[in-house]
Amino acid sequence: MGDKPLWSGRFSGSLDPKIREFTSSLELDKRIATHDVRGSIAHARMLGKQKIISEDESARIVRALEQIASEIAAGTFAWPADAEDVHSAIERVLTERIGPLGGKLHTARSRNDQIALDLRLFVIELLGDLDRAVKDLALALVERAGDEVDTVMPGYTHLQRAQPVSLAHHLLAHVEALRRDRARIEEAHERAAVSPLGAGALAGVPYPIDVQAVARELKLPRTFRNSIDAVADRDFIADFVYAASVAAVHASRLAEELVLWTSAEFGFAAVSDEHATGSSIMPQKKNPDVAELVRGRAARIIGDLVAVLTSLKGLPLAYDGDLQEQRIPLYDAASVAPALSTLAHVVRGLRFDRDAMRRATERGMLTATDLADHLARNGVPFREAHEIVGRLVRERLDAGKDLAGLTTNDLRKVDPRFGPSAAEEIDPARSLASRRSPGGTAPENVRAALEDARRVLRG
Repeated sequence: MGDKPLWSGRFSGSLDPKIREFTSSLELDKRIATHDVRGSIAHARMLGKQKIISEDESARIVRALEQIASEIAAGTFAWPADAEDVHSAIERVLTERIGPLGGKLHTARSRNDQIALDLRLFVIELLGDLDRAVKDLALALVERAGDEVDTVMPGYTHLQRAQPVSLAHHLLAHVEALRRDRARIEEAHERAAVSPLGAGALAGVPYPIDVQAVARELKLPRTFRNSIDAVADRDFIADFVYAASVAAVHASRLAEELVLWTSAEFGFAAVSDEHATGSSIMPQKKNPDVAELVRGRAARIIGDLVAVLTSLKGLPLAYDGDLQEQRIPLYDAASVAPALSTLAHVVRGLRFDRDAMRRATERGMLTATDLADHLARNGVPFREAHEIVGRLVRERLDAGKDLAGLTTNDLRKVDPRFGPSAAEEIDPARSLASRRSPGGTAPENVRAALEDARRVLRG
């Protein structure tokens, strides 16, 4: 085979080196080489079992491919520098080692169904990596939440202090998003786990192949139904990049809160010295760089998703060279998993300032709703109760005061329908304990949610 392209018989001249360089995907696709060899071994075994080639020929091809796989894993495989792609590189080395027999490997197969298989196997691997990273971050949050069930902090809407919540409840809100990510990853895995081998270039092949046998060896539960779709489909790439981008967005929202919470303005938490960076000019600085980089990476991965979808939107069936460009955003999206794992490391090292959080709940009228609910429980229509407490809040703000320190007598001067326990409603811990509705922030609810999260994540 030498350095000739796989398709050289059709052409009278050799490929222009500039065109070869532009169209080559070898450097890009070395990372899928292991999957390419796996698919080739399964294909060669099937060819032998189906008597398309002899069993001896099949065995010789398989032995040579297994040796190549070992060298790729060890980093000792000698890649032909001028190969067009990873498929032709491996086939060329195979033919150099076992002679013309190596050319029989491509019987009943096209590079179109071959690359579709390689990418599916690679995406399945990436989905596994992503799932483990999402689980790691979720477990880190659950671990930290276990010690913070009774820690009171301000809950926010519009980034304004709203109502008291448990810190554990807040951390578990992020866990819920990560649990949805894992479900999304599982669904993407199911759709990716389809073997396209046997589709050929687009129309199928004229050999008695056994597509089920190949799928079983590769641990893929399903095979394609339509040969054109088998080589044209890249939904599984879009699924992975989408799952990765949503997970990155969820991690970014957590990272944003860590940036805020560790600022002097909030002071709710501090990043471990081992997990922070400093300034080259300001000696006092301690920067949450990991959180900021996670936040930035989310933006990049969203761009990858747009690139994948845009490249697909105008392509006619079946295979088009444009599909080669999808590997760049696919490979880039693989960087979400290490970002999540690193963020989990930072979460495990956080120090929370419980006193600062509690002080913050005692400012900003966070229990105003509790006073309104108190009136509503005493028969006052909630809209009227809301207006009564709103006037009280305005008066306190005008006087430069907070709700703290109000007595029941003070409240009854505002409205006689305030009951004997009215002043107690102002306490943030009481507010926390009262939110017993399903999914609420009451400590008893949060402990149950913690157990559920532990069970799911460790199951």
